[in-house]
Amino acid sequence: MVEMKIYGLAVDEKAQSPVLILKDEARDVALPIWIGPVEAMAISLAINEVATPRPMTHDLVGRVVGALSATLTAVEITALREGTFFAELVLLRRVDGQDILSRVDCRPSDAVAVAARTGVRILVAEAVLAEAGTRTLAGAKAEFPDAERDKWTDELENLSPDELKYKM
Repeated sequence: MVEMKIYGLAVDEKAQSPVLILKDEARDVALPIWIGPVEAMAISLAINEVATPRPMTHDLVGRVVGALSATLTAVEITALREGTFFAELVLLRRVDGQDILSRVDCRPSDAVAVAARTGVRILVAEAVLAEAGTRTLAGAKAEFPDAERDKWTDELENLSPDELKYKM
């Protein structure tokens, strides 16, 4: 597993979809992951340290983990199959003096949003980086510079609830 940091959010102009960009500075490798607008907003709020009047869903996950006497130790992006990324929340709890490790399947966008809220490490499997990692961010239109951040936030805030629903 390779530890990566949130490098930024971008918009894929062709697909008109948000892209989460994770990066390992030591290796100079990036991992673009196309995500939904709701998850992009959750991640953006967390990385920009925007306070919300009530807990967001990703805050709730962290609180539930703590209330169950567990610790979220990391989030892991574990696989890429048929164009879909897979992730897990890695939980640790102590029961009768023994450490119990549990993994909870989730979407990478939710895993990263939880990590952004809780400050835990984001780990990516070597096989995922080998298949989807890149040394250039050209395909993801790169990170938004500071001047573009307000435009991104405005665009997400102006989406209607109908646009935020997943189509089944």
